[in-house]
Amino acid sequence: MYRFLLTPRWWGINLFVVLAIPFCVFMGTWQLGRFEDRVQTHEAAEKQPAPGTRAAKPIDDLLPVDTVTSGRPATATGRYADQFLVPGRELDDKRGFYVLNLLRTDSGKALPVVRGWLPGEPGRTTVPAAPTGEVTVTGDLQASENAGTAGADAAGGLPDGQLGIISAASLVNLVPYDVYDAWVTLQASGATGALRPVPAAAPQGTGLDLKAFQNLGYTGEWFVFAGFVLFMWFRLVRREAEAARDLKLGLVSDADAGTDAGTDAGADRAADTRPADPDDPAVRVGTV
Repeated sequence: MYRFLLTPRWWGINLFVVLAIPFCVFMGTWQLGRFEDRVQTHEAAEKQPAPGTRAAKPIDDLLPVDTVTSGRPATATGRYADQFLVPGRELDDKRGFYVLNLLRTDSGKALPVVRGWLPGEPGRTTVPAAPTGEVTVTGDLQASENAGTAGADAAGGLPDGQLGIISAASLVNLVPYDVYDAWVTLQASGATGALRPVPAAAPQGTGLDLKAFQNLGYTGEWFVFAGFVLFMWFRLVRREAEAARDLKLGLVSDADAGTDAGTDAGADRAADTRPADPDDPAVRVGTV
């Protein structure tokens, strides 16, 4: 009854099932691992001391920025140079912009410093001037932004003096000197005038955000798909076996069965050596 499993068509079906189920289990396990990594990173980030309680270190000692050094107070000494406004940034559910100045250090490399946030639109709001002369700044270290950063504008086309993404890749095209692949946001004591300090953001991928729960959702989808493949295989086998059984019992014809099992059962029935019935119309047709 199950000889149809050895037919070429079923070899293809069986091969698909054998390959699909392990693949689905692997992908589901991988997505679950991604979710667990995010949970562990989130728990580790919550155990980190508050930025203001940690001692500041020179910027060069904290690079490159990772989940451990992100948010750490960093210090740098130099002179403020070019200034850029970063539009489309929200603070306390209000829309405004960051004021960013490049601090030229003694090495000639510049550190992007967000001096603070102002409400409104760039060009319509008075921006406090940056301090002159040599200054030492202390700010919370942040990694360079990318297109996935909240508030970042990767579309371009901004007016001169404005910047969509705070990153070295964007700034090197606007200034004639090297830029640190990081930036700092001044703490409350560093913001001056009407500028409001910008809180440090948690590193990307460390929070239980929508992407984390998407990984969990994908985990369930892959495991459900593996179960669906197995369920459909059993269903097809059962239907094929029932068709072969019905064909062997003469409940259906070969044309109605239309399966490999029907072919096998039909062959068995054709091999029957019972004598033909003379009264059968099929026997009388064509007789002389």
